[in-house]
Amino acid sequence: MARMEMNETQLMAASGGKEALYNLGMMYCIGRDVEIDLVSAHKWLNLAALRGNEDAKAVRAEISSEMSASEIAEAQRQARNWLQIH
Repeated sequence: MARMEMNETQLMAASGGKEALYNLGMMYCIGRDVEIDLVSAHKWLNLAALRGNEDAKAVRAEISSEMSASEIAEAQRQARNWLQIH
């Protein structure tokens, strides 16, 4: 599978709803086609959870235990910013 440009992936998430947001979070969580980034993973999983994806809630809680309070705060800030734009 070819690497997607992040702007393309983000567009998919913006129009795709909770499943696309969850998939994007999982990409960052496990490093599928991107480098592992728990802040980004938390951000996308948080957005998916806000839209009702129960799996996203569980994974977000799991990775939160591996993150510092400042990393979680940054992920939440990024999620709020994303919501303002989309």
